[in-house]
Formats: sequence, C-alpha cells, structure tokens
Amino acid sequence: MTEALVSTTRSATFRIGVYAVIFDRGRVLLAHRRDIDWWNLPGGGMEPDETVEEAMRREVREETGLDVLVERLIGVYSKPQKQEVVLTFRCSVVGGMLSATEESRECRFFSPDALPLNTLPKHRQRVEDALLDLPHAVIRDQLSSTKEDQHLS
Repeated sequence: MTEALVSTTRSATFRIGVYAVIFDRGRVLLAHRRDIDWWNLPGGGMEPDETVEEAMRREVREETGLDVLVERLIGVYSKPQKQEVVLTFRCSVVGGMLSATEESRECRFFSPDALPLNTLPKHRQRVEDALLDLPHAVIRDQLSSTKEDQHLS
C-alpha cells in the first residue's frame, strides 16, 4: 500500500481552461479573436488563486463585456498533447453589454447549425455537446489539433 503512494520523479503540470456556452433564443455566443481569424467560445486559462467560477466570469467579461452566472458543467475535455484539461460550462447572461474587447474584435450569437466556417473545431464539438442537454457532463478526449489551433484551447 505504501508503494502506491510514492510519487514518480516525473511531475504532471496541466493548464486548466474554462469555456462558456451561452445561449440566447437558441443561438450560441462566439467571440472573434483579435490575434487570429478564428471564432471561439469565450474562455481561457485559470489564474493562480482563482476559483473555477471566478475564472469563468472573468474570462467571459474580458472577451465579451458580459457578466454571467455559471449554471452547470457541460463537459470535461482532456488535451494531453497540450497538457490541458478544459472545463466547459453552460452560462447565462446576468448583466453587462455585449461588445468588442481587447481580446475579441467582435462577439455575436449564431444559430448552432450556421456557425462560421472559421470556428475552432474543438469549440464546435463543445457546442454540440451542450445541445445534447444531457443530465450529466460528457468526458471527452480532444486529441487532434489543426495547424491553426495548436496554440489555442
């Protein structure tokens, strides 16, 4: 039993990402990034000393200008090739004003069946998972990367 508790010399350090799926009248909110020509769900990495909910609210505010309530977990996504674990939550708007920000050149609601062609593939999958409206979170591996999204979550 003691041997099982001994840690290995290789330490695992993972980045934790949080992303929001926000629906309004059946449409989903996407942000168009300033640094590259891709649409994505609002979100990003957690900061030290931050709770999951604090990170989610901060990231949505930074990228969209909106204040949100974190409602429920949609999915947990493993990305070992980037040493990341991504948590995706369904959120609802409780304040703020939808606007472009320093991180996003535009924010807009889209019908899930008409997302822009340049929507990050991993984010498309997360929207599809949200639409399943399951009573539990999905757990998925997101192992593949396109050339464009290799540095993104």
